[in-house]
Amino acid sequence: MENNEHERFSPIKSLLGLLSFSTIIPVKQYTSIEYMTRLVWCWPFIHLVVGILAAVFGIVCADVLHLNPFFTAALIYAFLMLITGYNHLDGVMDMADGVMVHGDPQRKISVMKDSSVGAGGVATLFLVAILTIAGLYNVLDYECIAAIIICEMVSKSSILTTALLSTPSDQGIGCYFIYSTNILNYILSTVIVAVIAYLVGDVVGVIGLAGAIVAGALIAFIAKRNFVIANGDVLGMSNEVGRLMALLFMSVALFFL
Repeated sequence: MENNEHERFSPIKSLLGLLSFSTIIPVKQYTSIEYMTRLVWCWPFIHLVVGILAAVFGIVCADVLHLNPFFTAALIYAFLMLITGYNHLDGVMDMADGVMVHGDPQRKISVMKDSSVGAGGVATLFLVAILTIAGLYNVLDYECIAAIIICEMVSKSSILTTALLSTPSDQGIGCYFIYSTNILNYILSTVIVAVIAYLVGDVVGVIGLAGAIVAGALIAFIAKRNFVIANGDVLGMSNEVGRLMALLFMSVALFFL
């Protein structure tokens, strides 16, 4: 996705670039990172499709293969990780390592960027993964297949929330996503996501979006306190925690509503 000064901006190429960037779906369409991130506010809508694929996969596991809810939940999580190319898992581990180490922001950033992974990173990834599987199991127990679609879609709303509230680093791909997120396109994206979430999952879906927004704001706060800036690792953490928090909020809502 090298920048090409002769390239003209194309919304279709930008959307396909986002799809290629965040999934393993074979899309042979490339554009510059600047043009790709220009439509970053549309990212949740791309992952609406990914969520639908995961929901169909879950239905096959549960209704065709007759697997129990826990095994189905674990396979759905594995499916989501595979189709997204394990794209954000390194961000979870790297940010966790940076937060755990003692020192000033520069020291924490250097640890976060280090290619080696510490115990804090591994433990955090395990916790996020097992809690997400538990969340998927819980919504499946309520037979709310729509929650699978919603949690994947709003995980990108979590990223947008973090991007909006963060100060970008001066290098790396993550800074392009942060620079391209502003209050106007964030509000537009969130309103459309809220409408889709309501149509797909009623009030429970909107509550799931609220959970993702809370997660995004929380990750932005933690990043600002520890690193001052945010990068791709912070956005990756936001994605995974956003999915988890959406499932948590929807699980609670399913009990009370």
